[in-house]
Amino acid sequence: MPLRPIRGSPRTWQPGHAPALVVIPLALIAAVVTADLLAPPHIHLGPLLVAAPAVSVAFAGARLTSLIGLLAVGAQMLIGVYRESLTSANIDAQIAALVVVSALLVVFCLVRDRRERQLHRVRSVAEAAQHVLLRPLPRRSGPLRIGCLYLPAEEEAEMGGDLYAAARTPTSTRLLIGDVRGKGLAAISHAALLLGAFRAAAHRLATLPRLAIHLDGATRWDSSQWRSASDEDTDEFFATAIFMDIPDDESVVHMIVCGHPPPLLFRDNEVTTLRPKASHLPIGLGGMVDAIEYEVETSPFETDDLLLFYTDGVIEARDAKGRFYPLAERAAAWAKDDPDEVVRKLRDDLLDHAQGHLGDDAAVIAIRRGGPATKPP
Repeated sequence: MPLRPIRGSPRTWQPGHAPALVVIPLALIAAVVTADLLAPPHIHLGPLLVAAPAVSVAFAGARLTSLIGLLAVGAQMLIGVYRESLTSANIDAQIAALVVVSALLVVFCLVRDRRERQLHRVRSVAEAAQHVLLRPLPRRSGPLRIGCLYLPAEEEAEMGGDLYAAARTPTSTRLLIGDVRGKGLAAISHAALLLGAFRAAAHRLATLPRLAIHLDGATRWDSSQWRSASDEDTDEFFATAIFMDIPDDESVVHMIVCGHPPPLLFRDNEVTTLRPKASHLPIGLGGMVDAIEYEVETSPFETDDLLLFYTDGVIEARDAKGRFYPLAERAAAWAKDDPDEVVRKLRDDLLDHAQGHLGDDAAVIAIRRGGPATKPP
């Protein structure tokens, strides 16, 4: 998941940056001056010159706006000289009004640019923090090639309640994909807790069930540590998830599915949904049963096979007619591509299907087994 350019950067103007837009206020000044000079003496079009600096505010900064304002004032004085009435009260009033309006527009530009710079700094810090939290997955891990995709539903956001992470053990790659209940800052906070707990424990040699128990316990402890007896009706924090362990030297994938949509396996020209024999409760709801016993599902994962893990934001995306996104059907056309290319095409096709707006966060992990294994550092 490469870093994206920071949005909302301050408005700056450089020569040649937007020549077509700069022409607009200049053309307005020229048109008003020409029309006024050709009009009868009793018709005064000079007040229309205020449109030039007003238009400049839409795309220019304070300097260019002040320059356009000065040109407009100069044009008004030119009209007064041509009509031999520069010292008349009417022309003086028009010039004074144009100076005042241009000055106010310049002040507006200064205030706007200052606020945009502040917003830019805030977004820069927020995006840096979010990218540290939701780190891109490695493109190679042992014999695996990995591609990942994250599409937040919230406009201007970089992260929501969906999550993924990876960790290396001496003999395998472990991955997590999950979807936290809810949206907004609370979901991001809970996703951060799960990611931290996974990264702290996944690299150890504990079994996959013990890893799931660790995350379930951390989740339940975090939601209950501040709860008093009067808060029994407080909403529970839980997340659907899939834990994966993919050995380097064995053509299988071990999984524990906790209420999460099942992954897809692409082999040759066939698509298989790896439906678990036992789907466990979402992470964070383990306290509803007396003892947690996670069952590991093992499925073949051969060389050149492609595994596709996803959150429900992908398959629940709707088009204009309310139809869900046909993930298995669309992804089958790209199953031979590199995982990075698979998620790129999936992103474009998913956004096109949903008319550019998702109703929920969407995360995807594409994994292909192939090539020589690389030793972890």
